[in-house]
This record gives sequence, structure tokens and C-alpha cells, in this order.
Amino acid sequence: MKFDPDKHHRRSIRLRDYDYSLDGAYFVTICTLERKCLFGEVAYGEMRLNDIGMMVRDEWLRSVEIRNEIHLDAFVVMPNHVHGIVLIRHDVPLPVSKEGDRRSPLQQRGLCKRSLAAFVAGFKSACTRSVNEYFGTRGVPLWQRSYYEHVVRNDRTLHAIRDYIEANPSQWADDRENPEYNRTPLR
Repeated sequence: MKFDPDKHHRRSIRLRDYDYSLDGAYFVTICTLERKCLFGEVAYGEMRLNDIGMMVRDEWLRSVEIRNEIHLDAFVVMPNHVHGIVLIRHDVPLPVSKEGDRRSPLQQRGLCKRSLAAFVAGFKSACTRSVNEYFGTRGVPLWQRSYYEHVVRNDRTLHAIRDYIEANPSQWADDRENPEYNRTPLR
């Protein structure tokens, strides 16, 4: 099937004209391809990571080591998605590379450097590479396209999101990301 821009267009869920490289707090949710449960399981209200889940967790934590402007807050790796609060602060100078330029390690082709999108792209890419190495595969996708984000605008919202993240494993049975979630409304 040939691409038809009138038929095959994607509506962006991003805020129009918002600069996602601005200092601030962002709540992100990143889902696996087809929402497959690859990272472990929830048992007795607690997330039990498998080897792949531990790789994803470790890559999330490694982000602060390689991305100076990124600071992490609450996060959880669930069976088929990751929730996290990402703080962007640009008060840290860029590292100087061996070539002497001051490009951000977040810079990706086509993405605003040191932005939320660049962070997510780098995280997803690093996780996919690690998982493919683990399985001895090449080019097998791990994540669905895009991600959900919410700009955190005040402390009340920040605390509510932290509570949501912390409680997420105990709420797995009622989570819409859970493939076993019953979507039939009760009458």
C-alpha cells in the first residue's frame, strides 16, 4: 500500500508549540510493541522483573550518567510499559567531546537536542540494542512508536503522579495496559 498523506496521517499528542527541551518535569509512559508483557510479572501487588525488565530498569537509571540535563524521579517498570518522571535541567554545562564540539549526548537526527523526545529516543534505542544483544537478534523492535507524556505543572500534580507510579503494580489488575484487563463495563 502506498503512503497517502490524506489517509495516513498521525495526529500528534504533543502540545502544539510547546518546547519539550525546556526545564521542567515530565511524566512519560513508554509501551512495548503490541503491549506484549516482556519485562516480568506482577505478583501479590509487586512487580517482579525478569532479565529483560532489569535491563530496561538499568538503562533508565543509566540515563543520568550519560545525559547531564536529565534527572530522574519516581519510575516503575511494568510488564509491558515504563512510567517515569523525567526532570530536565539545563544548568549543567555540556561536556566537551574529543573533537572539541559541545554537542549534547542526547542529540539525535531530527530531534531537538537535550529534549524529552531525544531522551526517550535514546532510552528506547539503548534498551532495544541491549535486548537484541541478549537474544542474539538484530533489528527486532521492542517499543511501540511514540510515547505518552504529560507536562507536570505544579507540586500537587507531581505528588499525585508519584503516588500513581508507586501504586501502579498494586493496581495492575485494573490497568488498561494489562492485556487481561476486563474492558466490559459493569452494570
